[in-house]
Amino acid sequence: MTTTRGALAGPRVLLRKLREVMAEPIGAQERLDKIVKLIASNMVAEVCSIYVLRADNVLELFATEGLQASAVHRATLTVGRGLVGLIAEDARPLNLPDAQSHPAFAYLPETGEEIYHSFLGVPVLRAGRTLGVLVVQNRSYRTYAEEEIEALQTTAMVLAEMFASGEMEGLSIPGADLDLNRPVHLKGAAYVEGVALGHVLLHEPRVVVTQLIAEDVDTELKRLDVAMASLKLSVDDLLARGAEVGAGEHREILEAYKMFAEDRGWTRRLQEAIRNGLTAEAAVERVQNDTRAQMARQTDPFLRDRLHDFDDLANRLLRELMGRPHGPVAGDLPDDAVVIARNMGPADLLDYSRERLRGLVLEEPGPTSHVAIVARALGLPTAGQVEVASLAEAGDAIIVDGDTGEVHLRPPGDIETAYADKVRFHARRQEQYRLIRDEPAVTRDGVPFMLQINAGLLMDMPHVEQSGAAGVGLFRTELQFMVASRLPRQTEQEGFYEQVLAAADGKPVTFRSLDIGGDKVLPYFRQQREENPAMGWRAIRLGLDRPVLLRTQARALLKAAAGQELRLLFPMVTEVGEFVRAKAVVEREQKFLEGQGHTIAERVSLGAMVEVPSLLWQLDELLEAVDFASVGSNDLMQFMMASDRANTRIAGRFEALSPAFLRALRSVARAADAAGKPLTLCGEMAGRPLEAAALAAIGYRSLSMPSAAIGPVKSAIRSLELKPLAERLNAMIDEGAPGSEIRGELRAWADPRSVPV
Repeated sequence: MTTTRGALAGPRVLLRKLREVMAEPIGAQERLDKIVKLIASNMVAEVCSIYVLRADNVLELFATEGLQASAVHRATLTVGRGLVGLIAEDARPLNLPDAQSHPAFAYLPETGEEIYHSFLGVPVLRAGRTLGVLVVQNRSYRTYAEEEIEALQTTAMVLAEMFASGEMEGLSIPGADLDLNRPVHLKGAAYVEGVALGHVLLHEPRVVVTQLIAEDVDTELKRLDVAMASLKLSVDDLLARGAEVGAGEHREILEAYKMFAEDRGWTRRLQEAIRNGLTAEAAVERVQNDTRAQMARQTDPFLRDRLHDFDDLANRLLRELMGRPHGPVAGDLPDDAVVIARNMGPADLLDYSRERLRGLVLEEPGPTSHVAIVARALGLPTAGQVEVASLAEAGDAIIVDGDTGEVHLRPPGDIETAYADKVRFHARRQEQYRLIRDEPAVTRDGVPFMLQINAGLLMDMPHVEQSGAAGVGLFRTELQFMVASRLPRQTEQEGFYEQVLAAADGKPVTFRSLDIGGDKVLPYFRQQREENPAMGWRAIRLGLDRPVLLRTQARALLKAAAGQELRLLFPMVTEVGEFVRAKAVVEREQKFLEGQGHTIAERVSLGAMVEVPSLLWQLDELLEAVDFASVGSNDLMQFMMASDRANTRIAGRFEALSPAFLRALRSVARAADAAGKPLTLCGEMAGRPLEAAALAAIGYRSLSMPSAAIGPVKSAIRSLELKPLAERLNAMIDEGAPGSEIRGELRAWADPRSVPV
């Protein structure tokens, strides 16, 4: 490889010969032995060695040409120790004219490598993960040329696919697993309760490059040029469409895409990889492996975010080259699929077969994101804020603990057994809840309660009957809009609401008017970016400013509820005047429909959600105007405590059982009781038995919660003797006891009385 022509031809010859070896019907060890001889011969190296990373963070010598043959499967180095360990740790090549003078050099007497001086080692990378190290050595003092480094890196890519194929299982010393099989335990955030045991399904599966070695370099370069041009056009199109949304984070991401797509350095590296004998697809994978491995080790959050952008762009380019559509690919679901997604929309989740879906892991979306809301509606155990996609392979065993936010990838047997026991325990508990499904929710001292479910999709409605709920206390109408590709027409809305009411089979359904805006942005609805979207143009504010939306929905609901009661709840009411204006819109639609001869709802009950603190000082006026009220404890809590519930740093900082919050909730309950108006609390508090007991003690008699919580809450209610609990808790609230103390007191009170909280 003394000339440029020779340097370019060498890797291609090597790759062709490697392909022949890979296709031979021989055992894994014999294949590795042939590969190291082939590499050594092609690169005129006296030594070629392959080290494989084991699950115990040890690099084991798997094959060598030139070192002592007896050292194979005996010589080992921990990651970070020696030159090989340093390469594995840094995921970067190391090129040394005199290896023994390097401070990281570690002498392994069993290898006999002390007579070799020059050293070139490269990491064996796949999806940014280091799987091993490939090394060549010579006795002479020399620095290897750039072309030789490139050739060795290209060869390492072929080895990575062999590693990932599972062919080398069992070659390692007894009891040692390869790193690809290493169990991984990650801690994230708990989004949806429950436990899921299953196998990984990547929502956006990595494009698997099967054709690595080019037949014709010029053809591959032309294919790259065409794909790059197409990629740039698609990014420009995204930018043009993004311009409609305006400035902000969305556009900044697209600008980053454009910058990467036009990066000449990236294009040059891709072309070099092709000239060294790779197909265009393999070149993209090769360059992206290097970039991912280096950027993943950055501590700067900005650079790590850019890695995601670069990954997305590389995947787009791969899809261009392979003629595959962009976007999520559901693929074939295993019978026990656990979907892993870096990001996804609610409609994407609904594309999967619910019968085969066991759990969900989300890397980016927060607990109040659209997809998390849909996962909660589906009762799908979900963990969030867990970076696991790059570590997982399709089909890997996985456990998702939605109670704690933990994810176990490739779990060891004892962990799997423990979680299987936990699932069985959950099943036994559910059986106990089924036994009381048709029993009334009444305390031991005779106080009745109305327990209802929260819903938002038609698939939620069977849960009313299955859980023994008294009805639907909160039907989130916006979910129908969020999973649609365009604004649903009035007739579509009407048909949907008719189906919901029919599925309720005579039990009450309280519809919440469209609560979009804030974090619930519809892809087809133009809206400006806001600094504080939770407190911005959303819910009733948007409905009053865009009355066609509110009128259309009111008309659809009135017609759908023909001959029945329509219960309609307005969210985000800040002052009584907003409710009065919304009520006038509904009354106007009633008169219009009646004038047109339509059969509409026999009775219309209109309510307001108490979730903005300003209403706490307008309760008398509000309760005089409404037919009923509902407390939205999630939003009321975040606004009272100035604590963004989507911000994981502070979302769990403030105690729901704090005296300040309980006093506010109690004031609403007492005012509603005095006014003789029905009151329900909807929110996470209602679905937790301990908090539900506290709500009962301060005066709430109607709660709405996820369907899975009906059984546990009913069980707690039926075990309560309410009067002594109410006396004790209200006294602690009046005394201003800290929330942690109130929680501890409630537990201490419940345990000896066998109240399951």
